[in-house]
Amino acid sequence: MSMSMERPPTGDLQGLSSEQANGSSTDLDLMSTERILTTMNEEDEKVAAAVRAAIPQIARAVDLTVGRFNSGGRLIYVGAGTSGRLAVIDALECPPTFGTPHEQVSFLLAGGDQAMLEAIEGAEDDRELGAADLERIGLRPEDCVAAISASGRTPYCLGALQYARELGAATISISCNSNAAMSALADTAIEVNTGPEILAGSTRLKAGTAQKLVLNMLSTASMVRTGRVYGNQMVDMQPTNVKLRHRAKQIAAGAAGVDEITAEQALEATGWSIKQAIVCLLTGASPEEARQMLNAAGGFLRHAVDTKS
Repeated sequence: MSMSMERPPTGDLQGLSSEQANGSSTDLDLMSTERILTTMNEEDEKVAAAVRAAIPQIARAVDLTVGRFNSGGRLIYVGAGTSGRLAVIDALECPPTFGTPHEQVSFLLAGGDQAMLEAIEGAEDDRELGAADLERIGLRPEDCVAAISASGRTPYCLGALQYARELGAATISISCNSNAAMSALADTAIEVNTGPEILAGSTRLKAGTAQKLVLNMLSTASMVRTGRVYGNQMVDMQPTNVKLRHRAKQIAAGAAGVDEITAEQALEATGWSIKQAIVCLLTGASPEEARQMLNAAGGFLRHAVDTKS
């Protein structure tokens, strides 16, 4: 691995809006329980507006991700602490929700998988580790690396972004401060300025909520744009338990306008592929014909059905 490594940014954390003291909670330790919760709720109300202001940048990140997916690339989340754990959750939900291969949306958490369960001190401060972890998983130019950090200056994330840029991979940064250091290394920089936390510096609060919203948007919109949704239904969902099989029957029945018994029969004939079952029900195609129609349509159910009609 050959790369030019800048040193981690230094300076007073108080220069970050997410580290400043919040004037509305100066007397937090003197408040009643209800007042603490009301103050938290009032601050949380600001999060959605902050995310809304960043929608143009989030949209560019979605388009960038979709382009890499269409080229056979992966979306790789990189993060540490709360930010990294939120990214892990988002990545792990993609295979059951959207039927993606496990590697299509993956993650690197500073300190490794064990950092999901406990703090691994110092891991996030290792800039070269961020690069080494990407090299270890075989980062390719067609991949997309999305670094998540509330401060926007986590060395592990900075190292990962710089390595990704030098390799030619696409880069996205998600932070909760303006003019974040990570933004300078990203093709698309998402800065959601959530301001001071009611508990100064505790970015698991508003910043964490904002990052979860952005991750929801990035992964969900990317999956919609790559044909893994029909209407507003999860037609690539994996029905791996009783609840999900029942949901699959409801989805297929609703999409095809049939009863659930008929939908279940189609699902069983297609190996519980919701998409194939719907194509069969709507067009009269056999399961194999339905599979071929979906392949020809790039996995877009609506396109497959429209082509047949």
